[in-house]
Amino acid sequence: MTNLPPAGPAPDDYTHHGEYKVVDGKLVVVDLRVEEGRVATANVNGDFFLEPDEALADLNAALTGLPADASHGTLVEAVVQGLRPEASMIGFDAAAVATAARRALGHASTWADHEWEILPPQDLPIATNVALDEVLTRQVAAGERKPTLRLWDWSERAVVIGSFQSLRNEVDAEAAAEHDVTVMRRISGGGAMFMESGNCITYSLYAPVSLVDGLSFADSYPFLDGWVMEALAAVGIRAHYKPLNDIATKQGKIGGAAQKRLANGGLLHHVTMSYDIDADKMMQVLRIGREKISDKGIASARKRVDPLKRQAGRSREEILETMMQVFETRYGARRARLDDETLGRAEALAEEKFLAPEWIGRVP
Repeated sequence: MTNLPPAGPAPDDYTHHGEYKVVDGKLVVVDLRVEEGRVATANVNGDFFLEPDEALADLNAALTGLPADASHGTLVEAVVQGLRPEASMIGFDAAAVATAARRALGHASTWADHEWEILPPQDLPIATNVALDEVLTRQVAAGERKPTLRLWDWSERAVVIGSFQSLRNEVDAEAAAEHDVTVMRRISGGGAMFMESGNCITYSLYAPVSLVDGLSFADSYPFLDGWVMEALAAVGIRAHYKPLNDIATKQGKIGGAAQKRLANGGLLHHVTMSYDIDADKMMQVLRIGREKISDKGIASARKRVDPLKRQAGRSREEILETMMQVFETRYGARRARLDDETLGRAEALAEEKFLAPEWIGRVP
């Protein structure tokens, strides 16, 4: 004889299954049965904590009856309104339940839902690198390309400013000319990047926006860079995210991320990490850089900012290779080559848009 409770719907009775692992939190699983365009039965489960026990029935009831195409916001509101006032959700929240439900219903995707490709480093002009971010993001959104990780390489000296930064406030034009620095503006936000050949590690991730469905920008940054933390750990660097978009270690900031979500459903996630930067030259070219170090007790900028080189003790090439290997192992990605047609599109867009004074100086 058993004291198990009466059985609920069998697993086969659920037609939709979705999972979401909260960043630094717990796993939330949602199993659903959908009939005539609505949720007929819901089963929320996972390794989270919830008090009191009866609140679990609230979660299931909150999802039951909702349209199968309900937005993330609608699902969140239903969960919040459906929970009894004394309920306590630990290790997850209403947004996590909504994300798992959206994944179950096919509106949000996971890493495993996609076939990933890697474009290894290829020496290209900075303008072409920046233009590729727009071209590849649009291709992924249009279904013309698999979601892709691309690692940058370049030979020229450059400054790439964020989409919304002021050109005159960020860049010292005379110093840039003196040091033969190419000034470029990218489509994503965030801060300026000082880029000499081999002095930093830069990569871009192109994915459907469904991968971050329901995630705030703050939550999406560590979510999209979990593999990077694993790669850095593999070369001896214990890194973490510092909100909103900084990657740091105990010794301080080592890099920063930026994002752009296009209206056509494409997501661009872009990261630059310092490998071995000439800080003196950087501070001459970047105006804001001078202000940022003015309160840090640095008497002279005549030094190198080299967190990855110093902390890892590895060559830049070794770190890039480790990153690609971790991405391959974690997501089943395959390495590919940049096709001539796409490169041609990027080169044309670089001439038409990214090298145009109107774009570079669009925020004077």
